[in-house]
Amino acid sequence: MKFLITGGAGFIGSNYLHYVVDRYPDDQFICLDLLTYAGNYHNIEDLEEKENFRFVKGDITDHDFIDQLFSKENFDVVINFAAESHVDHSIKNPGIFLTTNIIGTQVLMDASLKYQVSRYHQISTDEVYGDLPLNRPDLLFTEDTPIRTSSPYSSSKASADLLALAYYRTYGLPVTISRCSNNYGPYQFPEKLIPVVISKALKNEKIPVYGVGENVRDWIHVIDHNIGVDLIVRNGKVGEVYNLGGHSEKNNLELVKIILKQLEKSEDLIEFVEDRKGHDLRYAIDSSKVEKELGWQRTYTFDDGIKETINWYLDHKDWIENIESLEYRDAYNKKL
Repeated sequence: MKFLITGGAGFIGSNYLHYVVDRYPDDQFICLDLLTYAGNYHNIEDLEEKENFRFVKGDITDHDFIDQLFSKENFDVVINFAAESHVDHSIKNPGIFLTTNIIGTQVLMDASLKYQVSRYHQISTDEVYGDLPLNRPDLLFTEDTPIRTSSPYSSSKASADLLALAYYRTYGLPVTISRCSNNYGPYQFPEKLIPVVISKALKNEKIPVYGVGENVRDWIHVIDHNIGVDLIVRNGKVGEVYNLGGHSEKNNLELVKIILKQLEKSEDLIEFVEDRKGHDLRYAIDSSKVEKELGWQRTYTFDDGIKETINWYLDHKDWIENIESLEYRDAYNKKL
């Protein structure tokens, strides 16, 4: 089969490609990425040596470009990882999130319909469900939890989900959707919480924590997330939504302290800052559907996963420095 992986130079998409390219040597994988600020060609550069991998630079919102690409390649499967995903950025500039996350999804699905792909998979987020109260640990997001978004980011992702389900019902597009909890692992762009904490701690800089750090997130290792995506794409039922959660809830302050302890850094680096607007209190996912139907299981405990992740960043300080210096933006152009 031939796969189109959009947003494949980003954090989750690049990890997916590293997982599947060697695992399925008879399948072809084309990585499409515009290489905006969070897309890093270095993340997938080593895959260029593989016979079943190819990189294409392009914009999912460019209708003519996408149509030509689909016409040329005859994709069997499309997995849409491409998205603007930083909540703070969406609060400051919602427009780009609506364009990329909604219009980009529509353009990809129109092409998928026209060229009759056998599966279109939409990567979504637990943030479409809104949040849960801190004092109700018994409550979890299920696939039937009503959508109740809090930010322009989550609203754009929810809109894309609803559009995908509409394309399934109205046009018969073979759609599946996965909604995951917070990912962590290698190659995460250093604007998200875990790499920010690691990077600042290594430089003995103050680490900003929103409010009093009580907001709770459910953490899933990016490899476990991608194992789930692979199962859903290959064996999931069309028209269905599947939740992928880590069953590892930590509040933000607790998480920061875990990282500081492993790095042997003082908690005095923690600095509480003004809370984010509309800040969701708690996320927690019930993954029983995908576990029962497809046999998905997590392979990482949080303790093991966070230690491995911290060590990866310690071993790849040049990767962080390359991003901070903005040199990574020229990586693809230097290849040409």
